[in-house]
Amino acid sequence: MSKPSLPQGTRDFGPAVVRKRNYILQTIRRVFELYGYEPLETPAMENMETLLGKYGDEGDKLIFKILNNGLSDAKNIEKGKAAFENVLAGKNDKNLTERALRYDLTIPFARYVAMNHGQLALPFKRYQIQPVWRADRPQKGRYREFYQCDADVVGSKSLINEVELCIIYATVFEQLGIDVTIKINNRKILGALAEVAGATDKFTAITVAIDKLDKIGMEKVKEELAANGLQPEQIAIVESYISISGTVSEKLQALQQLIGESESGKTGLQELQYVTGSFVQFTGKQNLELDTTLARGLNYYTGCIFEIKANNVQMGSIGGGGRYDDLTGLFGVPNVPGVGISFGVDRIYDVLEELQAFPAFTSSSTRVLFFNLGEQESAAAFTQMQLLRKAGISSELYHENAKFDKQFKYAEKKQIAYIVIIGTQELTNGVANVKNLTTGEQVTVSFNELANYFTRL
Repeated sequence: MSKPSLPQGTRDFGPAVVRKRNYILQTIRRVFELYGYEPLETPAMENMETLLGKYGDEGDKLIFKILNNGLSDAKNIEKGKAAFENVLAGKNDKNLTERALRYDLTIPFARYVAMNHGQLALPFKRYQIQPVWRADRPQKGRYREFYQCDADVVGSKSLINEVELCIIYATVFEQLGIDVTIKINNRKILGALAEVAGATDKFTAITVAIDKLDKIGMEKVKEELAANGLQPEQIAIVESYISISGTVSEKLQALQQLIGESESGKTGLQELQYVTGSFVQFTGKQNLELDTTLARGLNYYTGCIFEIKANNVQMGSIGGGGRYDDLTGLFGVPNVPGVGISFGVDRIYDVLEELQAFPAFTSSSTRVLFFNLGEQESAAAFTQMQLLRKAGISSELYHENAKFDKQFKYAEKKQIAYIVIIGTQELTNGVANVKNLTTGEQVTVSFNELANYFTRL
């Protein structure tokens, strides 16, 4: 029998990891709800037509398709064989696969809004924390199964939503203790770039190439643009755009000179000026950066776009999002504007691990271990343990009467901070010996004060 294994790009999460992940998720959830966002969940799989064509050609290639069940009879097997030939030819065939695992949480959310818009109070603010799947090549910080945490608001064109989402990012990462740069750009400006370059028909090719700049460098971006049919003078305009540098105000001024004659360019510049200025005004923070190279190569974005970079850590983006003013139009419900952001929980976890920034309380779910020293002693310990639990102090009793060394090792292995010893003499005197395993300090506490003692720590 072969050894048990996991599919590439997936992981088991043991208790220590789950506690740390829960710390991240609870921090994000708390901030989402502070800003009025409501929870939502959607199915792990969606109909194929819901997902295909929404993420661009590159994204479509990464969708995990699910084979149809019920291919047991001869007729269906023959259909399956013919369908498989179509799939090999690059086509989708419902006889082989009608469903797929969700690629992100945004398109399923748009589908939900389209199906329920008549019952929703608009603007509708929702958050969603669920796993997604992508058929990507596994590497550090990139998995085939991973969690996303999204916050979206639909039914409003107000730029105050963009400002609030930037502040949500800043608040979450401040609470997690991660120094980040919040990058912002606008798809209208990218559209204006294509217009000024005389390559509006190459808009997608331009944005996809620019989005790869960090990974492949300027020369490779220029090669990709040339391969997509852009002429040298057009590529030169794109290069001058990418090369814009300086402060936010200096970049806005340079963009004004390059694409300010375009109507979409003017609108994009006004939106960026409002969001960046308001963020500084309301937070006093300076970590919102205008990044002209930010493109986010997803076809549904129409306005401001965001990406989060953790500083002082070698890691890709740990969050991103943007405005999508007609996403529900893909499902037959036009004119429902929306904007949203996403947190990459798995990458955030890796960043906190690298920075060793997880709080000490995430190391163990049990705070106090009562030693088991016999039948009567363990009965008294159990009574005291229940009082601690009622006071909200996580506790457990060692499962059997064993040598001190064995019980100590159990506490150390589980990283339990305190042990409580109630032996024959302690039972007689109505007291317990409490030892702090971190400092080695030991005190004697009466049964009546035991819960209060731990509450005060």
